[in-house]
Amino acid sequence: MTATRRRPALTATVLAALALSLAVSGCSDGASTGKPDDAPRPAPEARPQIKARLIGDGSTSFTGRQPLQPHPRKLSPGKKPPQFVVFSWDGAGEDNKKLFSRFRRAGKKYGAAQTYFLSGVYALPEDQAKRYFPPGRARGASDIGYLKKKNVRATLKQVRQAWLDGSEIGTHFNGHFCGPGGVGSWSVEQWKSEIRQARWFVQNWKTTTGWKRAAALPFNYRREMVGGRTPCLEGQENLLKAAREMGFRYDSSGNGTQVWPAKRNGLWDMPLQQVPVPGRKFETLSMDYNFLANQSGTVNGPVSRRPTYEWQMREGLLQGFRRAYQGNRAPLIVGNHFEDWNGGVYMDAVEDVMKKVCPKKGVRCVSFRQLADWLDAQDPRVLAKLRTLEVGEKPAGGWRSFLTVAKPRG
Repeated sequence: MTATRRRPALTATVLAALALSLAVSGCSDGASTGKPDDAPRPAPEARPQIKARLIGDGSTSFTGRQPLQPHPRKLSPGKKPPQFVVFSWDGAGEDNKKLFSRFRRAGKKYGAAQTYFLSGVYALPEDQAKRYFPPGRARGASDIGYLKKKNVRATLKQVRQAWLDGSEIGTHFNGHFCGPGGVGSWSVEQWKSEIRQARWFVQNWKTTTGWKRAAALPFNYRREMVGGRTPCLEGQENLLKAAREMGFRYDSSGNGTQVWPAKRNGLWDMPLQQVPVPGRKFETLSMDYNFLANQSGTVNGPVSRRPTYEWQMREGLLQGFRRAYQGNRAPLIVGNHFEDWNGGVYMDAVEDVMKKVCPKKGVRCVSFRQLADWLDAQDPRVLAKLRTLEVGEKPAGGWRSFLTVAKPRG
């Protein structure tokens, strides 16, 4: 497959339309216990009642352990691993399309914890733009713009509820600068600055909005923000160096395939993945943008083709799911934006996939953080064996013999 089929270059007209469409919705491009497949899913632990302790200006707070979190356990010897599926969202702003709230409801309905990669500037009102100092750009610059205060308020409401639902709040960083002079050219120190600012905007929204009496977010974002995805999947090499020093545990900025994750620079590397494009002879990344780029190349493609676009994304993700579920059990990573491209067909496709796969036996629809927790709990020798399996490959001789690891001598 060629690189152009993964992320083809778009015309200036198309890019302008995409930027307009994404100005307030973000641009880029239920949980596991680790028990055997035949084991029942235990009820998530009830969170003890703890009086909130405000942090800083009161925008965030400590309220104890996050609710609805699973207990990661070591995989039993010879047992098939769960089939993890991660649904993730770049930007994660709540605009008039109300897609953040739509997928929060869908996650609760179908048992899917999700990862919302919040763009830090979406917590910063547009009249406060000068507080942002983007690396290599003018003060206040942002290729995705800023939200009006009503949308900042709506976004913060959804962020609060998403965390209480058991989902994760990661980061999509801030100004979303792609291409020449963008994030791909940033140094390690520039990435550190971007990370610090993304945190600050979320930790200090009461200062920037003036909403002193509003309820605090129920988490400490310094501890919560442990992973992200770079704009347009660019700049990962230096980002990884900065992110490790800034307390990250994983990154999802890569371009990969459906195999088990490994670590890079001490972080779990959980990339978007190549999945089939039904009816075509190539694969593309598991993200709405990439399907669009290989279909219409515009956010307003022919109405007559939209049912086909929706079918291709839905069936492409389902084919990717099936070859993992019936094969190597590698986690399926799905990335999206809150958008209405081509009449919203990609949003409908994603919700259909969530509805079909999350209730299945042995499937765990989790956040990236929950997946990292499970991976950290496993025997490294077991993970190393899982990583030997190619895309869709079943273990020779079955799971029992494949994942029975002898105890080290001595």
